[in-house]
Amino acid sequence: MTTDGRTALVFPGQGSQKHGMGETWRETASWSLVAEISEYTGTDLQELLLTADDETLRRTDLAQIAVFTTEVIAYHEAKEAKLFTEVTACAGHSLGEYTALYAAGAVTLADAARLVAARGRAMRETAEGAPGTMAAVVRMDAPTAGELAERVRGEGRDVWLANINAPGAVVVSGTPEGVEALAELAPEAGGKVIRIPVGGAFHSPLMAPAADQLESALKAVEFSAEHTPVVANVDARPYTTGDVWPALELRQLTSPVRWEESVRTLAGELGCTRFVELGPGRQLCGMIRRIAKEAETVPVDGQAALEAATAAAAATD
Repeated sequence: MTTDGRTALVFPGQGSQKHGMGETWRETASWSLVAEISEYTGTDLQELLLTADDETLRRTDLAQIAVFTTEVIAYHEAKEAKLFTEVTACAGHSLGEYTALYAAGAVTLADAARLVAARGRAMRETAEGAPGTMAAVVRMDAPTAGELAERVRGEGRDVWLANINAPGAVVVSGTPEGVEALAELAPEAGGKVIRIPVGGAFHSPLMAPAADQLESALKAVEFSAEHTPVVANVDARPYTTGDVWPALELRQLTSPVRWEESVRTLAGELGCTRFVELGPGRQLCGMIRRIAKEAETVPVDGQAALEAATAAAAATD
């Protein structure tokens, strides 16, 4: 089967989780990875993927390892189905960057799983100690949202850009008071703020304590000397050597996710014409269609989607 133009594998982040998201993969050969990752992390992932309710899955540490596990299964099943053969590059949104590193050969599954578990714990504990929140800003570009955030900070309340996802799709992060102040200013610039039900001010300087906690876990991991290119969230640049990732992942916790720029790097500089999204949901495909309008997007959020994608690929041979 010839399926590749220049293929990018992309992986969603926290927020894509949903009740029963593992059920679609339960009868696959890759389901055995659930027990393996459970052993690495000390978490009962079968329960999380099959029966946990939405409230449980909103807990940061549980959500992250559950989404990661689902993505790993989707990746293995798609690879086995030969939905892709050669991969040009990988990228992941926030948490998804760790799955991208695994798929690119930068880390082993055991190390990736342990890092995700450590990251989730660190972010949860930090959020519990420093209450924060996030909000989507619609009908406003990133520079304008950034100017409003700077204005709010000048008044003594903390809010920053957290995700620059696509044209007109920006997320801010900060204290509840900071986000509320920005919401009051947004209509002046023609924008609107929509609160996101999360437990912390992720991708902002308020996550600095989490970075301190994650550092020791990163020091215990041996990254590969060379690997398939992964485009980093923090600067939208492609990297192919493992030595850079500890510093990049620490920066990622307190810096914006530059997803729009990352997609432009994948489609432009790296020449990717086909984006395969692996994991729960299809949010990244929607963003990519707004950024790289000529690119093919292939969501793989379950067995039915994988079967449809492989059938479509076979039909174009």
